[in-house]
Amino acid sequence: MDTIQIIVALLLSGFIGALVGYFAKKIAKRDQTEAQAKEAEKLLSEANSKAKEILLDARNEALKTLEQHKVDEEKKRQQLDKIEARMLDREESLEKKIQSADQLRTELEQKVVKVKELREEAEKKLEEQKKELEKVASLTRDEAKELLMHEVEQASRQDLAEQIKKAEESLKKEAKSKATFIIADAIQRYAAEVATEYTATVVALPSDDLKGRIIGKEGRNVMAFEQATGIDVIIDDTPGSIVISGFDLVRRYIAKISLEKLLLDGRIHPARIEEVVTKTQEEVNVMIKDLGDKAAYETGVAGLPVNLIKLLGRLKFRTSHGQNVLKHSMEVAYLAANLAAEVGADVETCKRAGLLHDIGKSTDHEIQGHHAVIGRDILKKFNIAEEVIHCVESHEGDIEPRTPEAMVVAAANMIAVARPGATKQNLEGFVKRMEELEHTVNGFQGVEKTYAVQAGSEVRIFVRPDQVDDYAAAKLTHDIARKIEKDLQYAGQIKIHLLRETRAEDIAK
Repeated sequence: MDTIQIIVALLLSGFIGALVGYFAKKIAKRDQTEAQAKEAEKLLSEANSKAKEILLDARNEALKTLEQHKVDEEKKRQQLDKIEARMLDREESLEKKIQSADQLRTELEQKVVKVKELREEAEKKLEEQKKELEKVASLTRDEAKELLMHEVEQASRQDLAEQIKKAEESLKKEAKSKATFIIADAIQRYAAEVATEYTATVVALPSDDLKGRIIGKEGRNVMAFEQATGIDVIIDDTPGSIVISGFDLVRRYIAKISLEKLLLDGRIHPARIEEVVTKTQEEVNVMIKDLGDKAAYETGVAGLPVNLIKLLGRLKFRTSHGQNVLKHSMEVAYLAANLAAEVGADVETCKRAGLLHDIGKSTDHEIQGHHAVIGRDILKKFNIAEEVIHCVESHEGDIEPRTPEAMVVAAANMIAVARPGATKQNLEGFVKRMEELEHTVNGFQGVEKTYAVQAGSEVRIFVRPDQVDDYAAAKLTHDIARKIEKDLQYAGQIKIHLLRETRAEDIAK
């Protein structure tokens, strides 16, 4: 019994312990649930507070945005009002301008009508005056025109008669010296061969067939060559050669080299001729500087400016008293240096002045005046020493020499000129006349370039077509002829040959 009681008691105690544990767990679980509920309630309360704050902030932000929209809308409305006001003002202004234009158009239409009426009235009066004039003069319009042409013809005949009379008077004045003219003509005929040596150059041809190519169709090639170089081309029956003639040695040299290049190349036409002549001119300019350098080096004159060297090289193509001026200048430099050494003068000054004493002759056909004065001005421009300048300006005796060096240079120049066979004044005068003739013509407006050809009996003038039209060309020719008659001295007549040419060029791409 005791065991059964013990077992029952254990079972009861276990059951009771189980019940106690169960209820204890229930109670613990209930307590936990209440704590969680309280925590959840607390979190919910905080969430509500946060939501209220966020809602309040959103409401405030919405109110601000709404206010800003109202402000922007008000500004836009004001801008639209201003634009509308400006549009109204412009519309009113445009209406006023339209009204003014309509009024102006009406006035112009009225004036046009009035002008037409005045023109018709003037034409009627002009016709009445013509009829009245014909009635008074007893001439019709055609008869008056014929009368005017007759008067012009009579005036031209009178002008021609005056020219003939002028020529007759000139011949009468010279009749007393007829014997002198005969002798001068004989001398001129004899001197022509000598002059030809200095004014003409013979160019050898590989074949006479090339003469036709040089001439070109209707002579266009030879005309283009003469126009580009200013040199006469003489093509005759002489086998294997042609002659190029001109008083300017530089032009003649350029023409010779250009012609030789054309013959070697074989392409001979106006465009190629101009190209070759232009290129040859550039090469000759380089050669002129080389000639000046060589002359200065051989005479021992150093330190000359480059542009002065170029002027010195140009003397190679000038003659004076039958001498080549560059050779003559070098000769004077040698003589002056030797004389200065003998008499105790400054050798360097005399040598430099001797080389440069005729530097004015490099430009005397472009500048009027004595070559000594021109040379003095050139040397001043290049800041040459004053003692050298004085030697140059006084070497012809026009200015009294003030220094021993000037006297030495003048004496050396006279010695070089006075040596046997040095004087050929006829050629010098001829070249001077040709240069004066070209210079006179170049002074007219519109003249591009001028060439004196045919020993001065013809002047070939090229004018700028944009400055001289066909009608002005005839007047320009007449004015040039009168200027030559007034200012220059010459024998016989000079033909004025004026050329006006318009060219157009383009490139096909």
